[in-house]
Amino acid sequence: MTAPTIFLDQTALPRDEVLANGARAASGFHAIGVSEGDTIALLLRNDFSFVEATHAASLIGAYCVPINWHGRAQECAYILKDAKPKVLIAHADLLAAARDGLAESLQGIEVIAVPTPPEIVRQFDVPAGAETPVASDRNWPEWLAQFQPWSGAPPRSRATLIYTSGTTGHPKGVKRQPATPEQAKAYGELMRSVYGISPGVRVLIGGPLYHASPNACLRQAIPQADVITFQSKFEPEEMLAIIAQQKITHAVMVPTMFVRLMRLPEETRRRYDVSSLRWVIHTGAPCAPEIKKALMAWWGPVIYETYGGTEVGAVMLSTPEDWLAHPGSVGRLTPGARIALYGEDGKPVGPGETGEIFVRQESLSDIVYLNDVNKRKSVERDGLISVGDVGYLKDERLYLCDRRSDMVISAGVNIYPAEIESALIQCPGVRDCAVFGIPDEEFGESLAAAIELEPGWELTAAQVRAELTQRIAKYKVPRRIDFHAKLPREESGKIFKRRLKEPFWKATGRNI
Repeated sequence: MTAPTIFLDQTALPRDEVLANGARAASGFHAIGVSEGDTIALLLRNDFSFVEATHAASLIGAYCVPINWHGRAQECAYILKDAKPKVLIAHADLLAAARDGLAESLQGIEVIAVPTPPEIVRQFDVPAGAETPVASDRNWPEWLAQFQPWSGAPPRSRATLIYTSGTTGHPKGVKRQPATPEQAKAYGELMRSVYGISPGVRVLIGGPLYHASPNACLRQAIPQADVITFQSKFEPEEMLAIIAQQKITHAVMVPTMFVRLMRLPEETRRRYDVSSLRWVIHTGAPCAPEIKKALMAWWGPVIYETYGGTEVGAVMLSTPEDWLAHPGSVGRLTPGARIALYGEDGKPVGPGETGEIFVRQESLSDIVYLNDVNKRKSVERDGLISVGDVGYLKDERLYLCDRRSDMVISAGVNIYPAEIESALIQCPGVRDCAVFGIPDEEFGESLAAAIELEPGWELTAAQVRAELTQRIAKYKVPRRIDFHAKLPREESGKIFKRRLKEPFWKATGRNI
């Protein structure tokens, strides 16, 4: 029997070796003054070092704060100032690129640089020499070698301290209180029902580990999976090759990956055996029903969907069978979850009526927003928490409309961009898209679409509008359509709409 293994692309390390390195890192963190309840920041892409540092933090009861490495230097600096970590572990090239912008926020923080792996150097065209730590920084593998594995008593379980994506304003750190033994047990059972993780599975984590769902899956998979695989960068055909070669049974993905997989030529898709797949769960963004149906026709009824958020965990789950019977829903309540929807007047709405979604997962300990008590109070109602989405309940199943902050009110009519994006992403030639509201003197707001085309395609705004009028009502067709070489979208599927909206709203003084 082969020992449990962790892969980064085609590079493999025994799981026990990775965890042993994590135990050495725990001793190292303790030696430089990290105590239970302190924070450790990570500026790392998917890599063995991410697993090692996360494991080290859990062993000594510290909070691990993964930073979205797509962010600009000032965005990273904000998180460092807000989280106040005692240590920052960063890939050498990311540190080199951001060091000048982080100089002030790094004062008093111990910096440990991780040599950037060859896989990442190749995928991200890292400049020659930037992959190597500079002499003034501690070098992660050399630093680890100085310590014996940690052997202290295990502390109470702490979750990863993840920052919200910051679609409006600064991101907020979601800090969860240490779990009680009862909560830890209930949470483990919840994760089994959501991710399907059990001993012997072979897991592909198709997303960045700084996001809640891939991170939660990793934590469940480490003690149980025979195989855990990361891609240094998502490439659809390479993902198919990994599934076939490693006989992946379970995967965490996002809908943008589904779109790109479905756009591979049919002969390419047929080349890879994906029959090992048993449980593919997606979250993080809406998925167009047509895309999901097509993927299940190819992979079989193995596509699960979970809905929730960093603050509330997994509160809804849609099984393949239930979704096929009720397409478009994000499922029913998971064990221990509660839900209520409220209208603009603050009163509960009935079945089929649209309202803001408030939820709670009792298996999770309570949260606070780091350094922002008022923010926590503002999102709570009757003991439930809002993550900013709007939707409705029908037959005990939840259907999403959009983010509350993304809703556009044009001539007094509520319009949900997610519906338009779902239609737009299916138009031939459209690789990526975002729809949002912009100022309009007559209607208050009107719709704009930002589009990234597939390589080699050329489309006009008129052609896009003509295609959309066959799919959605005419009043939902964006008045303005702009084409971009590349849209600012994360690997998680979330798009930085704020960056697209800012130029339009800057002169109005409105907070977006």
